[in-house]
Amino acid sequence: MKIVICDDCVEDLQYIEQLLEKYTEAASGADFVIETYLDAAILYDRIQEGERAEIYILDMIMAKRTGIDIGSLIRKAGEDGVIIYVTSSDDFALEAYSVHAARYLLKPVSEENFFEALDSAWLSVRERRRRKFMVKTKAGTIGVPYTEIEYIENYARTLSISLADGEHIRSIFIRKSFDEEIRELAGDRSFLQVHKSFLINMEHVKRLEQGEVVMDSGKHIPVSKTRAADVKKAYLLFLSACYR
Repeated sequence: MKIVICDDCVEDLQYIEQLLEKYTEAASGADFVIETYLDAAILYDRIQEGERAEIYILDMIMAKRTGIDIGSLIRKAGEDGVIIYVTSSDDFALEAYSVHAARYLLKPVSEENFFEALDSAWLSVRERRRRKFMVKTKAGTIGVPYTEIEYIENYARTLSISLADGEHIRSIFIRKSFDEEIRELAGDRSFLQVHKSFLINMEHVKRLEQGEVVMDSGKHIPVSKTRAADVKKAYLLFLSACYR
């Protein structure tokens, strides 16, 4: 599992790296590859070039590129890496919501809070790797990781699955109702049916607007009037759960 640490303060970077090494020693089965960056612009460029990590520990306020800049790039690339922000100010907590950050830790970061954040991040990555949605296609049955699904549309009695990387998968003709076909996913806290023909992954929502949801890809998904209040409530609860 690859973990990236980025902080333009040498002392803070070394401190977080030491905490991470201490966590690795204490955690049974932890096998991490650690990369550190003092220059946020270099990390930004490498993410643009396609380099990825499972967990990002980012300072919020840095020269050239901010932690939000990097987090936004990660999400625009369709990546579901866990983002943990560390910062000397709580002024940017709301901005962290926009990139679905898992934690927002204030400096100086305590060992207890850091270890709790890593426990949660590590568990999240392991769970995401295991869960797959099985789809019957003309080419055979495909296992699609939950985290890669942006939304699913009921299209001409098939499941049209749009992935975070822009790929689309089309199922064969479905004999059951759309509700029955997506029941497995609908039971997961990240997924929400917003319309009779659409199921979205809230981890890939950019914003909620009147009558529609805007996804990270830019796709506008309609929200039915009968579901509007429940969708808003469910999305706010999802966000609040991410920041407990």
